[in-house]
Amino acid sequence: MAEPHVALDIEIPSDVSYIEGVVELAALRCHELHIPSRKCTLNVRVALAEALSNAILRGNGGTGRHVRVRAMVSDDALVFDIVDDGPGFDMNSTRKDPTTPENILREDGRGLFLMHRLMDRVERFVDEGNVVRLTLNRE
Repeated sequence: MAEPHVALDIEIPSDVSYIEGVVELAALRCHELHIPSRKCTLNVRVALAEALSNAILRGNGGTGRHVRVRAMVSDDALVFDIVDDGPGFDMNSTRKDPTTPENILREDGRGLFLMHRLMDRVERFVDEGNVVRLTLNRE
């Protein structure tokens, strides 16, 4: 089994106008790594866009800071770490099912819901910044 290696490592200004470019680059790297096309064109694009949006708008609170995106690939998985400068959050208390009647009209809470639905694992921890880790199994 080969050691995991870095597939992508970039830092962007905390500005939502950079999201589309990062997502495009990540999807391209995903295809180059021979990960199933459906996962690259749907799962990675949507989950990464939601994680970046949360990092910029909620984690960093807008502009003036940076967000780092690092992707590691192994024989088994593609793992994205999205790092912001914010204080972090309690993932369990922010997980609400937006499809239930009491949450259907809420404007927040859909990003984490989508990340959990589209990725095989979603984690949050602190390591030189607030980190959301998205793991997508290759098969």
